[in-house]
Amino acid sequence: MTNNALVLEGGGFRAMFTAGVTDVLMEHGLYDFSSVWGVSAGAISALSFKSHQIGRVARIMLAFRDDRRFMSLWSFLTTGNMAGSEFMFDEVQNVLDPCDNDRFNESPMRMFAVASNVVFGTPEYFECKSLPEDVLKVRASASMPGVSQMVEVDGGRYLDGGTTDSIPYEAALGLEGANEVKGYGGAQKAVVVLTRERSYQKDLGNEGLVLRSHRYDNYPYFTHALETRHLRYNEQRRRLFEMEEQEDSRVLVIAPEEPVAVDVRGADGGALHSLYIQGRQQAARRIEEISAFIGHEA
Repeated sequence: MTNNALVLEGGGFRAMFTAGVTDVLMEHGLYDFSSVWGVSAGAISALSFKSHQIGRVARIMLAFRDDRRFMSLWSFLTTGNMAGSEFMFDEVQNVLDPCDNDRFNESPMRMFAVASNVVFGTPEYFECKSLPEDVLKVRASASMPGVSQMVEVDGGRYLDGGTTDSIPYEAALGLEGANEVKGYGGAQKAVVVLTRERSYQKDLGNEGLVLRSHRYDNYPYFTHALETRHLRYNEQRRRLFEMEEQEDSRVLVIAPEEPVAVDVRGADGGALHSLYIQGRQQAARRIEEISAFIGHEA
């Protein structure tokens, strides 16, 4: 297998764009990745990519978008999680639209789910080696600050990986100065799927609301990560786009071509479907470029 990484940004329901891209990759048999990296909703997409389940992510988001057990204020008030963790990572994952655990476990592709260590305010790159055991790591990656309970993994406390490393292409490539991932040597190239258009500039936004809740005042390092996330995110994207322009670039970036109107916490079915189609169309237009970049042999 060629030494390529597939890096999937999060963004809640904006991951419908990612679902469109990854479905087209799977339809063309482009599994030439030694590793797949997912953050938050991107980690959920990574699960279905590694298990070779075309259409699963889009199907789940469209089928359950109005189900109060999936994502709602009711879920937050009754479970402490805006996104219903038990429903998503147990009933949907294992019963309603089950993940192909056997195929996931048989795949040689490594999967990393990025979560944020609440105590230290640093990213954790959890390797998901086996399902159903490691689904807890994906749940940690996708637990949004302010509207989710912390998830305990091996004695640590974790929340959404987007707070500390929204687009982990530097870790995936093993770049100098990047966070080191134990037992991982770095990929030669990375296909990076974003869920915001290229012109997007993040502000304090949702992190500001979380900070005003004072929910994490006892975790000063995580509070600092929330305060500075928008600055680090914009700078991370600047470095990514700069790297993309280099001759013999090690990254290929796929991003929405117009502003994304879909909100993290929900949207109507038409908007979700439109975003999915945008992802499919861009991946289809660039399929030969992607195939050549990762060294796929037909």
